[in-house]
Amino acid sequence: MGQIAQQQGGETGTAIDPAAPLLLFDSGVGGLSVLDEVRRLLPQAPVIYAADTAGLPYGSKSEAEIAARVSGLLGRMTERLHPRLVCIACNTASTIALAAVRDVLEVPIVGTVPAIKPAAALTQTGVIGLLGTAQTIRQAYVDRLEAEFASGKTLLRHAAPELVGAAEATLRGEPVDPAVFARAAAGLLGQPGGAAIDTVVLACTHFPLVSAQLAQAFGPGVRFVDGAAGIARRIAFLTHGQAFARREPDLALFTARPGGPEPWRALEPSLAARGLKRITVF
Repeated sequence: MGQIAQQQGGETGTAIDPAAPLLLFDSGVGGLSVLDEVRRLLPQAPVIYAADTAGLPYGSKSEAEIAARVSGLLGRMTERLHPRLVCIACNTASTIALAAVRDVLEVPIVGTVPAIKPAAALTQTGVIGLLGTAQTIRQAYVDRLEAEFASGKTLLRHAAPELVGAAEATLRGEPVDPAVFARAAAGLLGQPGGAAIDTVVLACTHFPLVSAQLAQAFGPGVRFVDGAAGIARRIAFLTHGQAFARREPDLALFTARPGGPEPWRALEPSLAARGLKRITVF
């Protein structure tokens, strides 16, 4: 369920190597929530998962920094890795950098934006919450989605950057203070009219990874909507009829600062559980 920004690129009629991977890109490991849905629909598809951990978090960067970084990285990755399709599995990067990425890539691109349309269809009270990064929730793109799909509804927004770190820590097997999730819930429920929220848009791909903890913090009667399943359906549509052949285990790429820590070490079990059994630095 979700809304997808996409562009079909490349030359029509060009034969695609069955081993050409899907490239899923995120600032960290939030995009694994998208990978989970892709696996369900396309279990045979070879995948490269790319995490820009050296640039994390994106939510605190300027729009110019994000656009330049994402387009530069994806340009180099596409040149070296030859994916059949690129998915920007990051709301912040998608709402800011899609146009810049389309200027440098000649393959199909799937981005993700906050799932306001399905949330508006689901709400019974007419009051929707939106949790995202500070960059995402203030985008004019979100304003347009609200005007187009949630006219007559109330959309309350809250920046919850702590949830990014909480999701990353959860995948590393580290405990997270429940107060992190309580603060995210209070940031929405405590706004005027917030007590009537019955649907919350998780406008960051990290957030579905901690949806159980969020559900406990929000309490009963609140449902969560994210774009992962819709993104997977769009990828399946764009690759319909293509042959897939996985000739080696799928790959996880991480960017890392010179001399810095290796952020993937504690993530190896979570990555392996998703079929990402090779890990390297880009």
